[in-house]
Amino acid sequence: MNNAAVIRDATVADMVAVQALYAHYVLNELATFELLPPSLEEMCARRQAILDCGLPYLVAEMAGEIVGYAYAASYRPRPAYRYTVEDSVYLSPQHTGVGIGTALLSEVIRRCELGPWRQMVAVIAQTGATGSAALHSKLGFVEVGNMPSVGYKFNRWLGTLIMQRELGEGAKSAPAPI
Repeated sequence: MNNAAVIRDATVADMVAVQALYAHYVLNELATFELLPPSLEEMCARRQAILDCGLPYLVAEMAGEIVGYAYAASYRPRPAYRYTVEDSVYLSPQHTGVGIGTALLSEVIRRCELGPWRQMVAVIAQTGATGSAALHSKLGFVEVGNMPSVGYKFNRWLGTLIMQRELGEGAKSAPAPI
């Protein structure tokens, strides 16, 4: 990894840069199925909801600039899913392929393993780009499913690749009550 990148907890002050980075993906890329960029207030509310669940929301900073962010969020709202989280990783387009994504996602995984969570899921847009799938595979995720044509953005149908990895003991034992 580029040693100049610092991985740390995202602050409210970082959310301006996070919102701008995410807006790029919403408006120009297929990595997210959102069609309109969320406002800064919405992004701050999302971050706070994640923190309120005890989950990590991290940024990568280089030379004072936010060049990526990652977090884990509850996978689904129904109670039986309470031990499963879903990760998200976004990098500045100028900072891909240099290990920042690996550093961010590794730290999200590490922090989630300190909590009660036992499974992590990645829902990856199937766009022909393989960077996200390769990153997740590198960190122990395995493909568990494909959902073709579940999203429609930029006048095309998009599918998702579902990848999953165990956290800690995974399904080898019952989790502690939350």
